[in-house]
Amino acid sequence: MAQAGNTELVDAFEQFFRNYYDNEIKQLAQQYPNEQRSLHVDWQDLYRYDPDLADDFLNQPEQLQRYAEEALRLYDLPIDVSLGQAHVRIRNLPETETPEIREIRARDMNSLVQVHGIVRKATDVRPKIEEAAFECQLCGTLSRVPQSSGDFQEPHECQGCERQGPFRVNFDQSEFVDSQKLRIQESPEGLRGGETPQALDIHVEDDITGEVTPGDHVSATGVLRLEQQGDGQDKSPVFDFYMEGMSVDIDEEQFEDMDITEEDKAEIVRLSSNDDIYEKMVASIAPSIYGYDQEKLAMILQLFSGVTKELPDGSRIRGDLHMLLIGDPGTGKSQMLGYIQNIAPRSVYTSGKGSSSAGLTAAAVRDDFGDGQQWTLEAGALVLADQGIAAVDELDKMRSEDRSAMHEALEQQKISVSKAGINATLKSRCSLLGAANPKYGRFDHYEPISEQIDLEPALISRFDLIFTVTDQPDEEKDKNLAEHIITTNYAGELTTQREQMNQMEVTQDEIDEMTDQVDPEIDAELLRKYIAYAKQNCHPRMTEAAREAIRDFYVDLRSQGTDEDAAVPVTARKLEALVRLSEASARVRLSDTVEEHDAERVIEIVRSCLQDIGVDPETGEFDADIVEAGTSKSQRDRIKNLKQLISDIEEEYDEGAPVDIVLDRAQEVGMDNSKAEHEIEKLKQKGEVYEPSTDTLRTT
Repeated sequence: MAQAGNTELVDAFEQFFRNYYDNEIKQLAQQYPNEQRSLHVDWQDLYRYDPDLADDFLNQPEQLQRYAEEALRLYDLPIDVSLGQAHVRIRNLPETETPEIREIRARDMNSLVQVHGIVRKATDVRPKIEEAAFECQLCGTLSRVPQSSGDFQEPHECQGCERQGPFRVNFDQSEFVDSQKLRIQESPEGLRGGETPQALDIHVEDDITGEVTPGDHVSATGVLRLEQQGDGQDKSPVFDFYMEGMSVDIDEEQFEDMDITEEDKAEIVRLSSNDDIYEKMVASIAPSIYGYDQEKLAMILQLFSGVTKELPDGSRIRGDLHMLLIGDPGTGKSQMLGYIQNIAPRSVYTSGKGSSSAGLTAAAVRDDFGDGQQWTLEAGALVLADQGIAAVDELDKMRSEDRSAMHEALEQQKISVSKAGINATLKSRCSLLGAANPKYGRFDHYEPISEQIDLEPALISRFDLIFTVTDQPDEEKDKNLAEHIITTNYAGELTTQREQMNQMEVTQDEIDEMTDQVDPEIDAELLRKYIAYAKQNCHPRMTEAAREAIRDFYVDLRSQGTDEDAAVPVTARKLEALVRLSEASARVRLSDTVEEHDAERVIEIVRSCLQDIGVDPETGEFDADIVEAGTSKSQRDRIKNLKQLISDIEEEYDEGAPVDIVLDRAQEVGMDNSKAEHEIEKLKQKGEVYEPSTDTLRTT
């Protein structure tokens, strides 16, 4: 502590306010006490004015805040204005005073620190009594008792008649302040290798209450305090930390933890000007997995994402890309998901069976955090992944009612919650990367792929890109794959041996040569910084040539559906997907314009995705309904014709339409026997036809 009297410190703060915050104090005086009750002070300003005073504020925040508020009260203002209860709130502490929540230790007690994280829970704002006025019910004398943060204190005896009560709290004479409790959890981008995120409770009072909601990324500044674990007789010698919040600011900055140096920037710009930047990027995604260049390119585009547009009428067009990998087991889908989760500057990973709808969106919980009386909202995985990527593995293993929770998050990018009397809307501006297996565990090459995807059409249609990953024997490809896997394992063996064993017969050069083959082209840490830098600084717009290429592709596809009985080839959702993808492609080059070759690159990806899943195998034409509605047009026509056929035949027979006659007639109109049987089975499952007796059918 600087050796100075109290008055000198008050004078020092007064001089500091005069030099740096004169306008802000005058504005506060005009709006006090209804609109504004605090003066927010930047610590860096205080440091520039007097480094010793700034350091003292970190070590003894309580005393110095009192002196600062005293200086505010003594500030020269018009006679009729008094800033009696105004607060001085410090923000923007130096890097040394912003530890991760997991790094907080006993030495930090009673000092001023700043933490970054996501608000996981927030209680309602409640009045808290600061000074209770007790009225003696026998003689009416008022006794005032200041209340600390512990238990509610009552007077021992009446100051008038000296009896020990009974007392009644006089609410009019007592002093109350708004209070709220927040729980802040570490941001996922700071965690590596399966660490469990840790949390810190923050108590905020007065005018900074009610400012944040679960899911917000915040910086909280305050004084660390201790709270004893256990209660009553079972008090423990172990204490918990909590923070008395001085200021809480919402971080608009997307990747506040990404520390991009000038050398990093130079390296990023140098990389972006390479002609083969896309190939380098693809080679940097999961290099241990062989092939899948197109899928990896799509994942790169998803990491960079398109530009989110805010329109003048207040509506918003999402820029985030959603992608689904459906494939045979053992094709490396989960490994690719895990790799993306590591590279994305902000990401949350969850797996099908282990996720419920509440865990994905938001849960209403009642626990000791809200004093056990009130319900509080707890943000789920899609909210925590806001401004990042949510990777959901085993999507097909989830219960369908849990999957339906994702619909709104994918398209509207928000989550509406109505639980336990809480109505709230949380933000979930994230990209979703999903992986799933086909309905029967593996693709059947004799069935249309669209029928083997066991996901609701409403969910599938929200994905911009859907890749099918089939595992078919192919001698040349299998040989390359085997070579790649063995090389990867061998490189791993050499690295482990070098670390664990002293004597080695293998030279360092040989080790380097082997590990080079499985090293990513661009280091993962640099790639994370590259993505963060591009998302912060690049907001490309389309050139006329790119707009024309996308428009022509879309119109050309749609024109295939102009015949009277043709299927609808694609919907407008695909057009938006093309725009988002081409913007992401421009961001990879750090370009401010989307060129024609960006459009052509993404048209190629979209065309191959449509070829895999959007083609009706019976007609060979694109049919949007396969994805959007779950049944192709030819299938719908077949079902309609079959129903008509059954109802025609049952008029001829009293007992109902015999199955063999239905099949014969279906064959006459060109319907395959096995397909007709399959559709009859489907109609029975839906309850549209039933069997009054064996081998006869009736329509409902």
